[in-house]
Amino acid sequence: MEAADTTPQGRGRDLAFAGGVVGILAILFLPIPPLMIDLGLAFSVALSVLILMVALWIQKPLEFSAFPTVLLIATLLRLALSIASTRLILSDGHKGIDAAGHVISGFSRFVMSGDFVIGIVVFLILITVNFLVITKGATRIAEVGARFTLDAIPGKQMAIDADLSAGLIDEKEAQKRRRELEEESAFFGSMDGASKFVRGEAVASLITIAVNIFGGIIIGVTRHGMPLSKAADVFTQLSVGDGLVSQIPALVVSLAAGLLVSKGGTRGQAQQAVLGQLGAYPRALMVASALMFVFAIVPGLPMIPFLLLGGCMAFVAYAIPKQKAEREAEAQAKLAQEKEQQKNLLESRESVKESLKIAEIELCLGKHLASYLAGSHSDLAHRVSKMRKKFAQDYGFVLPDVKLSDSLMIPPKSYQIKIHGTVIATQEIRPGDLLVVLGDGPVPDVPGDEVREPAFGMKAMWVSDVYLNEIKRQGFAAVDGASVLLTHLSEVIRNNLPQLLSYKDVRNLLDGLDPEYKRLLDDICPSQISYSGLQAVLKLLLAERVSIRNLSLILEAIAEIAPHARRAEQLVEHVRVRIAQQICGDLAEGGALNVLRLGNKWDIAFHQSLKRDAKGDVVEFDIDPRLVEQFGAEASEAIKTRMGQVKSFAIVTAPDARPYVRMIIERMFSSLPVLSHLEIARGVEVNSLGTVA
Repeated sequence: MEAADTTPQGRGRDLAFAGGVVGILAILFLPIPPLMIDLGLAFSVALSVLILMVALWIQKPLEFSAFPTVLLIATLLRLALSIASTRLILSDGHKGIDAAGHVISGFSRFVMSGDFVIGIVVFLILITVNFLVITKGATRIAEVGARFTLDAIPGKQMAIDADLSAGLIDEKEAQKRRRELEEESAFFGSMDGASKFVRGEAVASLITIAVNIFGGIIIGVTRHGMPLSKAADVFTQLSVGDGLVSQIPALVVSLAAGLLVSKGGTRGQAQQAVLGQLGAYPRALMVASALMFVFAIVPGLPMIPFLLLGGCMAFVAYAIPKQKAEREAEAQAKLAQEKEQQKNLLESRESVKESLKIAEIELCLGKHLASYLAGSHSDLAHRVSKMRKKFAQDYGFVLPDVKLSDSLMIPPKSYQIKIHGTVIATQEIRPGDLLVVLGDGPVPDVPGDEVREPAFGMKAMWVSDVYLNEIKRQGFAAVDGASVLLTHLSEVIRNNLPQLLSYKDVRNLLDGLDPEYKRLLDDICPSQISYSGLQAVLKLLLAERVSIRNLSLILEAIAEIAPHARRAEQLVEHVRVRIAQQICGDLAEGGALNVLRLGNKWDIAFHQSLKRDAKGDVVEFDIDPRLVEQFGAEASEAIKTRMGQVKSFAIVTAPDARPYVRMIIERMFSSLPVLSHLEIARGVEVNSLGTVA
């Protein structure tokens, strides 16, 4: 609802409008001179033309929502002027046809050509057109429009509320749409009633003209002694002229009302809607043009009018597609230009973004090494793909893509392995040569350079490929440079698995769970553990090379312990016990698990170093640094001795001390697993290799 205008200009307009309405009412009762009648009738004609022009140029009906009010005022003005002119006709009609003013006399002379019969016929035709055609049709359209609009209000209200709930519009836009809906329903309802004004005015005009004619004749003959023929001529001309002056504006306003209600849902000015849609089908214009040409050659029909119409339609039918094609070409050119600008802007943004993007795994090759591997680039990519697939099977998640690049910033025969943009390893290999891994064994009797194997740090030797047969004859195995590179890459990835398990990877793994485990996940996340906390547990498992492929079992274990423990380290220890069968199966060699136990001395030392709180939970690890050094020396000696005996084994210790034993061992042997006694699954064959003592 709009606020009232309280400015001085607004108050002045309010008073003027109210004065105008009061003046119209005064005309109904007070005698008006002919000059004022002329001004009033001219104003009525001008007002009706203005209403018609506004109805033609508005974009939608609601832009002229005041039309019912304007229609009422215009109708009241015409009725008041008709009553005032009737008063003048009956009182001063005997003086001649100028008695009611020059406007009425002018219409009577111009339209009727001095013959009142012509005037009556024209007046009756106008009444018929206005009453039976325009007003009746507009009334029906307004009635149906009001009914349909009212019926559609609940659905439109629900659509607005749905858009607001979905966030498609804000509260301000919702209020605006509701207000438009209310105005639309009120407008069509008002138009349904306002159309009755014009129909009633048409009936009133018929009664008024009849009263003027018969009453005027009686008054002229009986009061003023006029001959019957002259009285009939004068009063008929005056009455018909008065009726024409009031009926022509009424017809114009009725036309405006019909245009307004028939506009319906069409937006845009009337000429745009009508001409745009009529001219949208050139083939229809061509058919109409051809029909006009046929009529032009039909005997008895005038040729020139039909030829002119046919030519105009043919020209329009030819011009419209051409103009439409030009507009479409301009629109497409403009659209292409905008797309090009958007593309350039997007490329500039993407170039900056690309410079900020860092590959999660990148293998950067030196110039010579890149040239050497260029011929086998597809083979190298295939082997990397197989390696990623093997990691996915072993550890339960898909590794990021490995980006292959070359750089002039590193030595020509070297390569770098980067994780998240950080150089983890740099190594030099010799393209074309072979690497013989020696370990602690003898050296082959061929020329070569002794080095350290990059993946495990064992003693090795580069030899030329021409000595391949000699090396095999002496019982040594040799690998090419590409295999050395990929083995090193594989080991670096294995040592950095926690850094490669992103939050996105975790969510993808969780999304792939069965529906039952998704419900279990909903029970514990995020009420008992957050998704980032779950990611931390999986990272700690991968840090010790424990596969997370049995994610469902891991979730079950977390659901058991999560209500009682919050720290990720406590959750991991419980999970390890629950998936002990998997851990032992992955470490077993030939069906047996080789273990190296801690001696009693070190079990007691670690146990005494654990500080606990009142609940019995370990809160601190306090051990003498000298004991740490001594344990490291004894463990290193024992581990190196067993490495020469078996392929794989694990250190076994007490459950509470396991994380701290692992913390010391991983600094010397990063890939050596450390298990607790609880992690040795039931039914697993255990082969003891001795103790660290």
